[in-house]
Amino acid sequence: METVIILVFVFGYMAITLEHSIKIDKLIPALVMMAICWALIALGLDGFSEWFDSAKHGLVDGFSSLPVEDQLNSTGEVIKTGKLHIMEETLLHHLGKTAEILVFLLGAMTIVEIIDYFDGFSTIKGFIKTKKKSKILWIFSILAFILSAIIDNLTATIVLISILQKIVKDRDMRLWYAGLIIIAANAGGAWSPVGDVTTTMLWIGKKVTTSHLFVYLFLPSLVCMALPSFIATFLPVFKGKLDVSDEVDDKPKSKYSRIMLYLGLGSIIFVPIFKTITHLPPYVGMMLSLGVVAIFAELYSNSKFSISSHDSEESDAHAQHSPVHSSLSKIELPSILFFLGILMAVAALESLGILFEFAITLQDTMPMLGTELHHTGVSDLVILLLGVASAIIDNVPLVAASLGMFSEPIDNELWHFVAYSAGTGGSMLIIGSAAGVVAMGMERIDFFWYLKKISWLALIGFLAGAVTFMFTRTIF
Repeated sequence: METVIILVFVFGYMAITLEHSIKIDKLIPALVMMAICWALIALGLDGFSEWFDSAKHGLVDGFSSLPVEDQLNSTGEVIKTGKLHIMEETLLHHLGKTAEILVFLLGAMTIVEIIDYFDGFSTIKGFIKTKKKSKILWIFSILAFILSAIIDNLTATIVLISILQKIVKDRDMRLWYAGLIIIAANAGGAWSPVGDVTTTMLWIGKKVTTSHLFVYLFLPSLVCMALPSFIATFLPVFKGKLDVSDEVDDKPKSKYSRIMLYLGLGSIIFVPIFKTITHLPPYVGMMLSLGVVAIFAELYSNSKFSISSHDSEESDAHAQHSPVHSSLSKIELPSILFFLGILMAVAALESLGILFEFAITLQDTMPMLGTELHHTGVSDLVILLLGVASAIIDNVPLVAASLGMFSEPIDNELWHFVAYSAGTGGSMLIIGSAAGVVAMGMERIDFFWYLKKISWLALIGFLAGAVTFMFTRTIF
């Protein structure tokens, strides 16, 4: 049965990877794969000899000898816990951990949409005062690096390419800028707990803390962004000046746009601080931030609409005037469902001990490259290969798998290297990251054009950042 479950996962994974070829949204195979994997586990539960306890990060002792159902004594008390009970507890545990990530993402997405509702991101356009191509490149790279650390790399890419389309009319030139924005956005997302889904997973999973993530990864991420941008300034395409469009949007700019931009960004930055002070899960702080931003949004819009209102007539009357209601309707629910499917599917493999056994085999057979990661049997090569793999396949399941494979404590350098590699390795291919995929759609970037023009810059940045990490870990 284990072999069948692995095959289901592999075929589902292939369908996700080949999303653009088979024309099926990746959320569909993710959800189907998740449901089938857990159904097969339930049907073949009596035949499994091992079970992985995620809470204790170890195999359940004597699982093969346990009965399927709970055994009760004459008074109805459980005298021996059954496999079915353990499976239900494990499923609930993984659903809870996944829900923490999804609720967190829902809050962050809504805040970003509220900022956009007030045209807050148009404020960023005012930062661009030069016409020199190389300077504009640095402006966009730095903005992508900083913004992605606050509002995540996907959203930062959407915002900056939208601005790019308004000021740079030459599409061929925009493609080059978009390519460097992808590299910078992915690099910026790696050193922030809210900058990338995979880093958020590690943070919520209590594998990294905000302070250590910054200390270990800021410099490597900066090198990963800066070196490709620096090399690009010497390319002929970035020589000379650009004909920057001075056109103004037809859409009137809200007088609250600047306030909502700073309020929204500040509220997201507040979340790690809230977690540090209260020790509550991050999604609690995100919900508080969303509530505060929503209050100001409703006040500024002069709307009387209530989020909790169940009166359909009132809701319909005020829906178009409520920034919160409008923002909630624009959230990318397919992405949320995809994360649900893929994380729960990986949890199925983890529960059977497959990832645990794979990690042991990997550590025993993988040749070492340089030094081992401190206090672990995992080589640098393993994590670097994870980064390369994230350029080919989705980095979310890769990081989810690493959470099930490795048992190192919080803030071990292994987790920081995983965060860096998975976050920045995807830049090497246009389909290797969410930022790349959305840029590909917005600018119709050709896969092979990116491979020829941008991939080598991303590879240099990735390797330079990795070397920088290997150096910084010896200091801290």
